[in-house]
Amino acid sequence: MEPEKKIVAGIVLTTSKMHKVIFASLVIFLVSFLIMDIFIGSVTINPSDVIKAIFGDTGSNLEIIILKFRLPKAITALVVGMALSLSGLQMQTVFRNPMAGPYVLGISSGASLGVAFVILGFSTSLSPDSLRGLGNWVLIAASWSGAGLVMLLIMLVSTRVKDIMTILILGIMLSSGISAIVTIMQYFSNETMLKAYVIWTMGSLGNLTSSQLNILLISVLIGILMSLFSVKMLNALLLGESYALSIGLNVRFARVVIFTCTSILAGSVTAFCGPIGFIGIAVPHITRIMFKTSDHKILIPGTILTGGAVMLASDIISQLPGSNNILPVNAVTSLIGIPVVIWVIMRNRKYSDLF
Repeated sequence: MEPEKKIVAGIVLTTSKMHKVIFASLVIFLVSFLIMDIFIGSVTINPSDVIKAIFGDTGSNLEIIILKFRLPKAITALVVGMALSLSGLQMQTVFRNPMAGPYVLGISSGASLGVAFVILGFSTSLSPDSLRGLGNWVLIAASWSGAGLVMLLIMLVSTRVKDIMTILILGIMLSSGISAIVTIMQYFSNETMLKAYVIWTMGSLGNLTSSQLNILLISVLIGILMSLFSVKMLNALLLGESYALSIGLNVRFARVVIFTCTSILAGSVTAFCGPIGFIGIAVPHITRIMFKTSDHKILIPGTILTGGAVMLASDIISQLPGSNNILPVNAVTSLIGIPVVIWVIMRNRKYSDLF
């Protein structure tokens, strides 16, 4: 059987070569957006000054702006896009549900509940200074636990309820229930803790300290490695649990690995950057459409690159180039993600063979 061929700019390309072209294009876009994100801001900086600040030690104000603010924020956007997109891809595969994602199924809400317990739950007995002294690992562990608990509940429901829409509705209801619990906690919290939590819920890429960014990088790296380890599991689960069992896959072990990976990815981002919506649900679809494949050996690296590029583009747009104003990054990701989700719903029959 001959490999599928396509004609691009008059050149005949096989499917594998076409994938290489797409990967190369994504890398170019990713690097370009990363550079743009560092350059664009309320203060105009010449390219030569950026290079001097990164590779030199001038001690100037421009060096502080680039190394302490813009570069960490750009790296955060890159990592956040990769993590949320990858977690969304894995959930869509496990649930065989094109609308699954950390935001829709309540995974981000569960992570938010864990963070709320840390920020708001101790407000009556601890001061903000002593709360911060608990360390970043407490915050991220609480976020992981909340995300993992919601994933476990959704998975238990999915073993009994097979209807996709019912699972989605239950996920939305669970998310609403969690929001109600958080609202009650906000009502009984003090003003300082309440303000800190409300600011956190808006989502931000630029408020991470160096230690928080290091923890985020380590956590996402672990999640990416686990996802690469689970490529064969995801490909098997894509065809259903009956097929996976028939080829000897330990489905329970596969679920544990994938759920742990997803909780680490989505929980880590939510802990430090707040709930960021629609990246996790939209980017996997964009990747499938570009590569026209369901093979996770292609989809996982493709989703990582696409997610990083989309999040960097969102961060650039949120800064309103040419203006001193900054939009909430959640607003930008929603404006990008919602049209994609609507388009996928409208064209679901055409792309149903990719799930």
